[in-house]
Amino acid sequence: MSNRTLRVNELLQREFSDILRKRYQTESVALTITEIRVAPDLRDARVFISVIGDEQKREEMLRWLKAHTKEFRHELCRRVVLKFMPNFEYMVDQSVEQGTRILRVLDEISSKSSESLPPSAP
Repeated sequence: MSNRTLRVNELLQREFSDILRKRYQTESVALTITEIRVAPDLRDARVFISVIGDEQKREEMLRWLKAHTKEFRHELCRRVVLKFMPNFEYMVDQSVEQGTRILRVLDEISSKSSESLPPSAP
């Protein structure tokens, strides 16, 4: 990934998060933009979100984001000067759940191995 693409990703993430924080405070309390990945041609972008809540809350937030995409793009066009403003595709970021699952498995392995060790003599 080029340096320019990385900078565009970070800029769009920062501005998108700022729009959510300032204009949609009540709706975006449980929502975090974890990453934005823009295609090299700047035509498409994937917006990865993390939502506090259950699966139903995630689906609700995805529907809400898709319903307001036009407003987000309009505001981002005012804030960020790019040749093309990308079309956004929203995806739930699974990395937090995967990290939690991995830590849980490591804790289980650690507790099993400590139980199977013989007690050390003083």
